Amino acid sequence: MSIVMGILGIIIFLGLAYFTSSNRKLIKIVPVIKLLVVEFVLGYILLNTTVGNHLITWIADGFGKILSYANEGVEFVFGGLVNKGATTFFISVLMPIVFISVLIGILQYFRILPFIIKYIGLVLSKINGMGKLESYNAVASIILGQSEVFISVKKQLGALTEKRLYTLCASAMSTVSMSIVGAYMQLLEPKYVVTAIVLNLFGGFIITSIINPYELDEEEDILEVVEEHKQSFFEMVGEYIMDGFNVAITVAAMLIGFVALIAMINGIFTSILGISFQELLGYVFAPFAILMGIPLDQSVDAGSIMATKMVSNEFVAMTTLHNGHFAFTAKTTAIVSVFLVSFANFSSIGIISGAVNGLDKAQGKVVAKFGLRLLWGATLVSLLSAAVVGIVFR
Repeated sequence: MSIVMGILGIIIFLGLAYFTSSNRKLIKIVPVIKLLVVEFVLGYILLNTTVGNHLITWIADGFGKILSYANEGVEFVFGGLVNKGATTFFISVLMPIVFISVLIGILQYFRILPFIIKYIGLVLSKINGMGKLESYNAVASIILGQSEVFISVKKQLGALTEKRLYTLCASAMSTVSMSIVGAYMQLLEPKYVVTAIVLNLFGGFIITSIINPYELDEEEDILEVVEEHKQSFFEMVGEYIMDGFNVAITVAAMLIGFVALIAMINGIFTSILGISFQELLGYVFAPFAILMGIPLDQSVDAGSIMATKMVSNEFVAMTTLHNGHFAFTAKTTAIVSVFLVSFANFSSIGIISGAVNGLDKAQGKVVAKFGLRLLWGATLVSLLSAAVVGIVFR
């Protein structure tokens, strides 16, 4: 029955994208079908096959080693602040972001990541029916992050049409940054994090090509990636250390504010209505949870976690899932986990428009104008990826 609901859910989610399309006549059906097939194949391989299990184990072990090295630095600085055997979210989950940021910087410095991003993007452009810039940006968003990715394409930013700009911003909101994947893997099972990243990449192409279709001339389909200003190796290391630390501090501040705010709102709703705000949102989002393949008796709790991600951020929702005592089946946990791994929330609208505004003020105003539409598209991507998992999970 859940498979039937999942199929119905995919039809409905694609239908919602179709009905909010800016130009239905320009939608390319063949690439959409190809990308859907790719999603199902990759989702099945990653979750159900020996090859997929080995790949995810290898990735998880790699991040595990990275986190163990990161903890050496964290322990040196913060070791005396917690009791032996105890831990804190900030120290154990957020501080390793600093070290991962440094590794990304080193791979950038030696031109390894730019090479990988560029050529994966070119291959994807042959599959998705979209431009080279759009395909590059989708891959780069995962590795560089939703703000930093725009710096790498700033030469073309000012000349982009509103439709192309929407596609670039939608990619940045539908994915997650590699620098915080290690933190996610401490809150969710690594296989769900990896699966979500892969599915969201292709799901982003599907939803964007339906919501925001357009034609590109050959003259327009160019890719100009900005080379970073050459620094010495140690200047670069210092810069990426501070970048990683700033990300960790920002996430910590957002968590403090949002968790406290939700606690206050829950208290107000409970005292007045006898039901918390999150429980109320759970009922609102329950139909979407059911359409993703989640059983009726688990849909309200699942819907509550989904809503928490949208109104606050993915870290708050992941922490709720990680620390909560929910009677979820393994399949429900997989579906909800995959839904949570993206930047599809209200705060991302400000982050993305701010990043673009810092490079081009006119384009920043354009992004702010279609901010809610960005969130709508990115949420549909998360729903689509989760529904695919609901169908292929065994």
